Amino acid sequence: MDRREVAESEVVERSEGQLAANWMLQHPKYRELMNLDVGDSAQVYAAFLVYLDLTEVRQWREVTSRGSSELQLVFLEGREREGERAQVILPLPAHRTLSHRWVRSLFRERPGEGLAAAMLLCVVASDSSLVYQRLCPGLLTPDPPVGIEDQGRRQHRKRRLR
Repeated sequence: MDRREVAESEVVERSEGQLAANWMLQHPKYRELMNLDVGDSAQVYAAFLVYLDLTEVRQWREVTSRGSSELQLVFLEGREREGERAQVILPLPAHRTLSHRWVRSLFRERPGEGLAAAMLLCVVASDSSLVYQRLCPGLLTPDPPVGIEDQGRRQHRKRRLR
């Protein structure tokens, strides 16, 4: 190869590398999320990763996005299986702090936004790993653990204390 061919191949390799690095910026869903005018770009990035997980990995149906200008958040909505009710998903970067007051404010009635009675919080770590947690207003009693029996340890403890 002569110098010209080597230079052309280097340009092609560099442009392919840039395209691979910027594929996300060109993705139509990422562009749609950016157009929601949510001020936090980390939250938009988290929403895009959750969108990809729901649609490509978990095979959810009808996954859509909407922004909340009041809360400055992106919400996703989709169906886990065909015919089921739509679920609201709140993607958040892991560095974002939450408070009970803030979480409760998500469930208050907001005209025109119609948030669900329950939603999935999806925390996105810096390494792009995702953790889902169901959020509900109020307190829920958890199901009892399976296979654990009361072995009467309190009675034995009382006997030792006497």
